[in-house]
Parts: sequence; structure tokens; C-alpha cells
Amino acid sequence: MSKKIKILQVLRRLDASEVAHSTMELAKFLIHSGYDSCVLSNGGIMQETLEKEGSEHFTLPVHQKSLVNFNTIWRIRSLFMKERFDIIHIHSRMSAWFVYAAWKQLPSYMRPKLVTTFNSYYPIDTYAEVVSKGEVIICPSKSVKNFVLENLPSTRKKKLRVVHKGIDSNKFPYGYRPNSKWLEEWNDENSSFKDKFIISLPGSITSRKGHSDFLHILFYLKQDGIPVHGLIIGPSDANNEGYYLSLNNNIKKLGLTNDISLLHDRKDLREIIAVSDLVLSCAIMPEAFDKASLVSLSLGVPLIAYSHGVLREHQKALYPYGIVEANKKSSMRLKIRKFYGLKEKPKPLKNEKFTIECAHKEVLNIYKKVL
Repeated sequence: MSKKIKILQVLRRLDASEVAHSTMELAKFLIHSGYDSCVLSNGGIMQETLEKEGSEHFTLPVHQKSLVNFNTIWRIRSLFMKERFDIIHIHSRMSAWFVYAAWKQLPSYMRPKLVTTFNSYYPIDTYAEVVSKGEVIICPSKSVKNFVLENLPSTRKKKLRVVHKGIDSNKFPYGYRPNSKWLEEWNDENSSFKDKFIISLPGSITSRKGHSDFLHILFYLKQDGIPVHGLIIGPSDANNEGYYLSLNNNIKKLGLTNDISLLHDRKDLREIIAVSDLVLSCAIMPEAFDKASLVSLSLGVPLIAYSHGVLREHQKALYPYGIVEANKKSSMRLKIRKFYGLKEKPKPLKNEKFTIECAHKEVLNIYKKVL
């Protein structure tokens, strides 16, 4: 019986982050595909679930921001010698330093293949540079790939592979409608929304998500006579309470208290987006991945967005009508006004490209090729 290929994914923690969720999903896919799946991290709230789903977990302090922790490096090297992984896939910058140092200490014939993921538009420093050491470097978008080439020019272009992150098409099917029970409760709780044009802005409540632009766009849409109601959906960081307070103050200053609802972190984001007339993305900086916006497009709900980062790639493929030049709130307002007046409103194309299924297959092909 042939030995199973053994793959180790490495990240800082198994917390509630997007990187941790992606690692969990890939681990589950690897097991179902007949591979041995292992994860190295400092542990976290999702470790128990990971192990129940069949992966093996190794706990070491790879989350620490120290480049001189020789004990951790030695322990990782010992782990590599014992477990004899075929592939190591690193998902975080800090962990990459520990792993790369341990990997370099192995005899060349014992070294596993090294794959890294450049998850975002990292500040180009010592921590980010190590990610370019992978034999293959996965980028979650073409824009991140271009960012790496521009800012780390020593990186060989042929090492870079674009694998777009995706969503579960079974959880977010095209044309999805909430069930009657949810709709009844939603309508009872939000009777003031009746006959309103619902515009949603999903995402974490941070300045980079462009809430200020969202408020001004809604203010002027009201002046245009459009019966808008805005929904701001997403978690607020406990360490960023000042931003949340300023957001509330701006809503009051603009006279939008009755025209905007702050829904915080919701478990029914899919349902809320599905009953929205329109979803916006006003992110002021390019993003490597925007799950909420992709959920909107995948459900078939129109998305008007500032066109930069991965959003431009999503929009060009699925909904070019919704493209707006980045940070041009006046252009976005005019696009929304025009959209509102259309009898036949354009719909996104069905998402068959930016899915978890596609992403996992592409990663698996990379593993096969690197071996």
C-alpha cells in the first residue's frame, strides 16, 4: 500500500480569522481527497473542530514576534525530522520565519517542498520578505501578485500562482431566497423598511471600509428623492470604540438616524443580503479578499463597488455594470441613482469561478506539480 502524501499547513493561531477559516476548509478538503492533513499553530478555538474532522494538530509558539527564538526553531526542526512531511504550506508571515529557519537546517534531501501564501498587501519588511522564499508562492488575486512583483522585485515571476479565494456555492446559491419564517420575522422587526430601497454595506466596522463615503452617498440619494434605507452589517472591534462612536455621531449630524440601521455582527448575513436591493463596497484601500461582496455577487444581488484590489477582478468577471472608480463617491451616487431608475436592473452572472471548490482544486494541482 502506497504511503499517503503528508501535508502540513502552518499559521499563527486557529482563531476566528479568515486565514484560520481557509486553513480549516483546505484541511477538510485534503482529508476527503485522500491526503494526510496536519496543521502547526499555537492552537486556538478551532483546534478541537480541526482534529474532529480528521487532521492532526501540532502546538508550538509560532505566533511569537521574535526572530531569535532558537528553541522554537529547534523544536520545529525536530518535528520535521520525525514526521517527514511531503509539503509544508505556510499561511502567515511570522510563522514563516520559524519554519524557514528550521527547514534550512535540514539536509537538502530531507527538506519537504515549501509553499507559501502571500495573503494580503503586507508592508514590505523583514516579516513579509520571507514569504517570497517559497518554492511556489500563492497569491489570492492578480492584484496581490502584481503588488509582490512591484515591491519584491527579486521574486521570480514563475514562482507566483494566482488562486482566488472563494465561497461555498452550496451555502450561497445563485437566486437564493430566505424561508418564510425568516422573512416574517424580518418584516415584523423592520416594518419601517417597507417600500424602501434597501442598500447594504457589509463588513467589519473599521475606517478602511469607507463608512464615511456610505453615509454621504445615502445623504445625497435622499436629496435625489430616492427612498433609501441603509444597512451597516458587521462586527465592531472592541479596541476601536472611538470609530464606532464617531460613526454614530456622523449619522446624527447628517440627519440619517431613521435612514440607517446598524446591525452589528449577524449570523444571517446571507438572508439580509438576499433581501437587499443593492450591496455596496466602499473600501478605501484595495483588498486581497472581500467575502461579503463575493457573497452578494454569488447570490445574484447587484454589487456596486469601488474598483480596486480583488473587487475589480470579481466585478469584471461577474458584474461589470457595478464598477466605479475607486474613492469616487460622487460617481457611485450617480451610478446608484441610474440603477434605481432602471426598469430592468442588470443582474450578476452566476459565480462559477470564485468558489471554494475551484480554489481547493487549484491548490491541490499546485501540490501535485511541486512534488
